[in-house]
Amino acid sequence: MIILKPISNFKIICLLLVFPFFGYTQQVDKIDYKDDSNFPKGKMGQVIQEVIDVFNANNAQKISQFITKHRSEDILKKFSMEDIQEYLLDNYRKTGGVNFHSIRTYTPSRPYKTVVIVKGNNFDSWYAITLSFLNTTDYIVDSLWFSSANIPSNVKESQISETELINKTSALLDKISKKDVFSGTVLIAKGSEVLFEKAYGEASKRFHVPNTINTKFNLGSMNKMFTTTAIMQLVEKQKVKLSDPISKYIDESWLPKQITDKVTIHHLLSHTSGLGSYFNKTYWNSSRELYRTIEEFKPLVKGETLAFTPGEKFRYSNTGMLLLGIIIQKSSSQDYFEYIQNNIFTPSGMINSDSYEMDQPVENLAIGYIPVPNNALGWRNNIFKHVIKGGPAGGGFSTVRDLHKFALALVDKKLVSESSLELLWTDHAKSRYGYGFEVKTSTAGKVVGHGGGFPGLNAQLDIFLDNGYIVTVMSNYDRGASPVSKKINTWIERLKK
Repeated sequence: MIILKPISNFKIICLLLVFPFFGYTQQVDKIDYKDDSNFPKGKMGQVIQEVIDVFNANNAQKISQFITKHRSEDILKKFSMEDIQEYLLDNYRKTGGVNFHSIRTYTPSRPYKTVVIVKGNNFDSWYAITLSFLNTTDYIVDSLWFSSANIPSNVKESQISETELINKTSALLDKISKKDVFSGTVLIAKGSEVLFEKAYGEASKRFHVPNTINTKFNLGSMNKMFTTTAIMQLVEKQKVKLSDPISKYIDESWLPKQITDKVTIHHLLSHTSGLGSYFNKTYWNSSRELYRTIEEFKPLVKGETLAFTPGEKFRYSNTGMLLLGIIIQKSSSQDYFEYIQNNIFTPSGMINSDSYEMDQPVENLAIGYIPVPNNALGWRNNIFKHVIKGGPAGGGFSTVRDLHKFALALVDKKLVSESSLELLWTDHAKSRYGYGFEVKTSTAGKVVGHGGGFPGLNAQLDIFLDNGYIVTVMSNYDRGASPVSKKINTWIERLKK
């Protein structure tokens, strides 16, 4: 079968985590591998070249011809031809086409997989096209998928200066914005000193309103950082305990006690509760008007079950973060949104951040856009896909400047103490995730932050704790921010010390 990312609304949310192409910037484990840049000979080489040529053709008909030639018996029972075409065309758009670099082998070996390392034209980044074949006679392609890849073993990248970092960032953004691959804002700082900030693209395609550095972009899941920081404030005030069962705050109109008695606040914070996501079929099949206050999300949560015993393993949970919002309300005797405004945004100096309501005429707010190859206009907005008002798990709005202020308030311990920051930024389940923060390590040291993604929006905040750099990228394009953020981060890792 050919593995791919279907394009339908519900499948996007479920499968982006399974088959990420430009997903969140992630720590890559040390893996033993070797790259050989000699192009394969014989039939296998012919097929690999055909795969690259079909991808670079950026043509739906040629993709159809290739799939028809190489499909296994059941592929089109699982995915439509349109799904496959859109998957490959979308990835072409993100890469701008690819060029062969090497064949990668691993120790220990990975039998039945051929990993082709290519370099993308848009970001000069490395990707892997992983293939399996039905046999080694005619090399009929049985599966194919894309992923980000480690730098090839036969490539050595030189160190760069801070000036080169900024120049490279500027050149990259000029290039990809001209190609209409990126729309949004980017800010790079070292501590409080802003080294680079600029806006690209349009906040509204309908009225051709340009983005500015103060344009408000949807945060996606980045609200989780605010929610978990708020919980740690309440822990410091002895309003809640990490060991508290959530039945102390969550009544049975939400979930039965046989569930809430087993789940603690720690479990919700660390995504180890076993709960899932309220972005389910009920959500997708109902009016967004039904979900505005936290309490109005209750029908989407009611009936959830635990996928495993709490604490047993990691499972990213939007429902868990939503419940933390209820706990904030119960323990503080304040509305969740009021608490976040008074205790997170105001102390940080964040004047352009809130869970704005999408049916209100909020000034300078970007509309999200999803590329649609078979649409005459090439785009579709996400207004009818997203929540009307974001909440504890995501969906609010902010700016790159406000996120920079939030990062500074954290590292300066204006929001919570050092001991609380340590808990927020500790990998609790060996999942590269702390309490509402991604926790990564790189050659530049420890990096914390969070990404946000949903159809038509993407954002990322990365705080380099050891060298002081802060990178925030916000985009009103589907998966627009992550590859930019990732590329900037790789350059920061190459900075001269």
